[in-house]
Amino acid sequence: MKTTLISIGNSRGIRIPKPFIEECGLENGVEIVVQNKTIQIHATRKIREGWENSFKSISKHSDDTLLDQFQSTQWDHEEWEWK
Repeated sequence: MKTTLISIGNSRGIRIPKPFIEECGLENGVEIVVQNKTIQIHATRKIREGWENSFKSISKHSDDTLLDQFQSTQWDHEEWEWK
C-alpha cells in the first residue's frame, strides 16, 4: 500500500488503515524501531509477558532446582575487589 506523509504540527505522520491496526493488535501505544532505513511499528509488549507460562513449564518439568554450589568464574578471582 502506498500513502503520503501528512503534516502534524512540526512533524509528519501517516494514516494507518483500521484493518492494519486490528490485525497487528495495536492499541494506544506502539514501539517504533528504525533499522536499515526501514521503520518498524509494532504493538508494545507487556512487561514480563509470558513469564508465568515459562515458570509453570519449568516447574512442570522439574527444572526449577537451585544450584548445589556457587560456581565462581575467572572474573571472580582476578577482577572482583572486596571493600
